[in-house]
Amino acid sequence: MTGIEEAARWYRGEHVLVTGGLGFIGSNLALQLARAGARVTVVDSREPGCGANPFNLRGAERDITVVQGDIGDEKLIAGALLAADVIFNLAGEVSHTHSMLFPERDFRINAQSQLRFLQACARYARGKRVVYASTRQVYGKPKRLPVSEKHQVMAMDYNAVHKHAAGQYHLLLSRLGEVDAVVLRLTNIYGPRMAIGLPCQGFLPVFFRRAVEGKQISVFGDGGQLRDPIYVDDACEAILLSGAVEAPAQRTLNIGSSRAVHSLNEIAEEISRQAVLPPFRLQAFPTARKKIDIGSYVSSDERALEVLGWRMRTELAEGVQRTLAYYGGCYSHYSEPAEDSACPLGHLAAMPVASAR
Repeated sequence: MTGIEEAARWYRGEHVLVTGGLGFIGSNLALQLARAGARVTVVDSREPGCGANPFNLRGAERDITVVQGDIGDEKLIAGALLAADVIFNLAGEVSHTHSMLFPERDFRINAQSQLRFLQACARYARGKRVVYASTRQVYGKPKRLPVSEKHQVMAMDYNAVHKHAAGQYHLLLSRLGEVDAVVLRLTNIYGPRMAIGLPCQGFLPVFFRRAVEGKQISVFGDGGQLRDPIYVDDACEAILLSGAVEAPAQRTLNIGSSRAVHSLNEIAEEISRQAVLPPFRLQAFPTARKKIDIGSYVSSDERALEVLGWRMRTELAEGVQRTLAYYGGCYSHYSEPAEDSACPLGHLAAMPVASAR
């Protein structure tokens, strides 16, 4: 039995709510919970550009209840909150580039709706555990590696500002006794069900999309930037453990690992090798992306180990193999037209940037 399967067993028979459950990490989490015998409800707004894909829950339609709508819509989510024993809050926009192009849209998704959601949690799910998926991007450009939770917050884009605000909402309501929250600052996560057909989702979806399409991978800069990519099953294990741990003294945890450090060149080389591609090439940074590049980043996992007993399990070579195998069988469900330079998105530019409620 794998680590994620062991963690999911804690939830057998429990009512679990997963926001953003049609997206990448949310769908993997929902599927594991359903397989373990949890009673799973997914809420997802299917916001364009955020990666929601009904195909992600293929085969589990009878086991997972899907509610479509904004998590900030109290009337929509009240029943699911009343029934929930544990809440996994993975809703949101993850694209840093989109946030710089459409900051009010990012605010609406990642801050305003989150605040409304938490106010509803305080009314209908008072005192229940809420696990929130934040991002390592809140730290900005690291001053030292590996980055611990004590590192200063210095956001370099609107997405990080709004995700940090949402994390603070969770922690504030915990201090007030309204909810029982844990905030996870996730590093780069990869694996099956990534939205590899969408632009501006980060370098890993781009690398894997090009690999599946048989195209040469390009790396921005000199490729020496360090990352600690974590396979999605390992990330979901940490999320599940965060939902089960009793009242932790430390409620903000990095989910990444100094044991998983690779340069962008090494990651591109491993994916290219397994996909039998030509060697990757280096490319100059686009100006807009260079402005928000953080250089090298590696997480400290000491607190996650202390609080959750969690460490990454899946080595890069194995994670790459499993990811390529997944898309090799179903890429047509993820192959929306997308080019590396396809930002801004036309359909986003036409969208309202604030809620009318």
